[in-house]
Amino acid sequence: MLARLSLRNAVLAALVLMGGCVRLIPGGPAPTPVTPPAIVTAPNAALAGIARGPLPAGLGMGADNAARALGAFVISCPRLTRRTDTSGLTRPEDWTAACAAAATWPAGDAQRFFATHFETAEVGGGNAFVTGYFEPEIAGVRTRQPGYDVPIYGLPPDLVRARPGDAPPLPDGRMPLGRYDEAGVFTAYWDRSQIEAGALAGKGLEIGWAADPVEVFFLQIQGSGRLRGPDGSVIRLGFAGQNGHAYTGIGSLMRERGLIGSGPGQYSGSMQGIQQFLRDNPAQGRVLMQQNRSFVFFRELTGPGPVGALNVPVTGGATVAADPAYVPLGAPVWLQLDRREASGLWVAQDTGGAITGANRFDSFWGAGAEARRIAGGMSARGRALILLPKGVLDRLDRTGTVTRR
Repeated sequence: MLARLSLRNAVLAALVLMGGCVRLIPGGPAPTPVTPPAIVTAPNAALAGIARGPLPAGLGMGADNAARALGAFVISCPRLTRRTDTSGLTRPEDWTAACAAAATWPAGDAQRFFATHFETAEVGGGNAFVTGYFEPEIAGVRTRQPGYDVPIYGLPPDLVRARPGDAPPLPDGRMPLGRYDEAGVFTAYWDRSQIEAGALAGKGLEIGWAADPVEVFFLQIQGSGRLRGPDGSVIRLGFAGQNGHAYTGIGSLMRERGLIGSGPGQYSGSMQGIQQFLRDNPAQGRVLMQQNRSFVFFRELTGPGPVGALNVPVTGGATVAADPAYVPLGAPVWLQLDRREASGLWVAQDTGGAITGANRFDSFWGAGAEARRIAGGMSARGRALILLPKGVLDRLDRTGTVTRR
């Protein structure tokens, strides 16, 4: 999930198995189709089927929630008005009026801001699944010392994308990540087990040392965090890159092996339950963690943050990670869920390796024990609406960019 918040921040989603979704948002009018139904498996929102949602004024957003979302939206505007929206829904100029108004709009009247400048859209049926992520704080120091033996690596200079012709391109057209060996042949980069065995040792890439390998594993899942030393010093870490290997969710592996569940001797499928298993069974846990060959590298952060994929600081209780093929990064999102604490207005400022598809979100809860508790157990279902600048849905109708279902 931060600054590309881990393979990111939100691959924590893979620790929780998805179930069926429900449609909530009681009251309010049923969506009026902008176009006939579309295929949900379409490559972006404009082709996935769009329906008009209720007016923002009728959503019932709270004053504090709207104020947090307005603050996050203001931070997003400099990027939002310049970037290309890969969802096919908006153009940079669509956001100009709302962003200009947001710059001076009083936070105490944020509900009226969203009611004045936005309309809502339901993409691909609107059935939402939401997990959580946070900025972890773990025991760590800058210089290795007794009790702090787990390295936190910066981005290796030999981690590169293949030159055209040296490897087959990925499905999205990019060249794969890897390294060139001593003979100049492109090959896969070191995986988790190789790195833990010392493949990067002695190269001067360590930017910190942590006390607990389990905490470091989950730090990589979150994609950002803080190292706190015994003297109270703090090193803030942000996502710098990933080794190019596919992510494997150990929660799914544990469930397949009967290690998590509700039966005798089983562990909870929450982040806390999985961590407890890993600590109770260190040898088995180490092998299990190495099944996830993906490895995340960090950089030290010195400014405000953590920073999400939109390259702006993310806000606890206001930022969600989303799939930019279905949600314009920087857009407000209304979530009505079966978990009250995650229901409300959010802003899509981040992405995640496991956050793919229409109406798949990862909610950011900030740092600290409470954020860790909420994010670790977050698994919510309900309905999602995207807030788009007024006039966008009319243009989509006129231009016929939405595929008929």
